[in-house]
Amino acid sequence: QVHLVESGGGLVQAGGSLRLACAHSGGIFSVNTMAWYRQAPGKQRELVADVTEGGSTNYADSVKGRFTISRDNAKNTVYLQMNSLKPEDTAVYYCNTDTTTMLVYGMHDWGKGTLVTVSS
Repeated sequence: QVHLVESGGGLVQAGGSLRLACAHSGGIFSVNTMAWYRQAPGKQRELVADVTEGGSTNYADSVKGRFTISRDNAKNTVYLQMNSLKPEDTAVYYCNTDTTTMLVYGMHDWGKGTLVTVSS
């Protein structure tokens, strides 16, 4: 059973910061790439950033230089540090493994996500 619990969202003014955390159940999540995704109202879910088991990272162009993804495998937790937030960052943020791993293992479940609202 998939177990992903996102936390840390909230309301923040533009230019502010938030740190999201994702507690997962280990197993597949511990040995594969983990990612943060977001879904804004009326839009499709999009990849924000991912981090491999070894710590290599990748970011969407829209968040490069502002967001930092990291993972603590000992704590089964993935983090997303978000700085210089913009109103267009407003969305529900989810974590999961990468989409390729999800396809290979037939994974479809998501956590409830955490809402980030950035006011102008």
